[in-house]
Amino acid sequence: MRVLVISADQFEDTELTEPVEALRKADIALDIASLQTGTITGKKGTEVEATLAVADANAADYDMLLLPGGKAPARLRESEPVLGLARSFADSGKPVAVICHGPQILISAGLVEGRRMTSYTSVASELDAAGAHYLDEEVVTDGNFISSRNPGDLPAFIDKMLETLRSQKAD
Repeated sequence: MRVLVISADQFEDTELTEPVEALRKADIALDIASLQTGTITGKKGTEVEATLAVADANAADYDMLLLPGGKAPARLRESEPVLGLARSFADSGKPVAVICHGPQILISAGLVEGRRMTSYTSVASELDAAGAHYLDEEVVTDGNFISSRNPGDLPAFIDKMLETLRSQKAD
């Protein structure tokens, strides 16, 4: 099992670090990718090493995509390689886990129409405008999409990610 995490500067610190820690504890390999390799810094100063440039990532090498929130998705949604990867994961049926502002990337990739999703409250109107059905719940699963609202939802979000990966492994 392998997970691709895509983020950039100004990510919501715990929305990246807590899922990454949980995945590593579960012995699930992962790569952190950004627009370029090097250190990315969270809103609260957490530094994380992006060891892979998004342009060099291939969805076929991974079992899940994780898109943490914060301010990073606003920048990432302008990158065609990021949108292309999101589309590849969605088209292949592989799980895509998004939290907070992470759904903005899926909106820009044209992937949310008809989906039941949640997000940070300020993104709800954007989801609705893109044709998604917004639900104010801690975790919403619709097909291969897993979405959560904010850092307070991290325990349920992480549990759903791990459960989804375990069920894939069992198949």
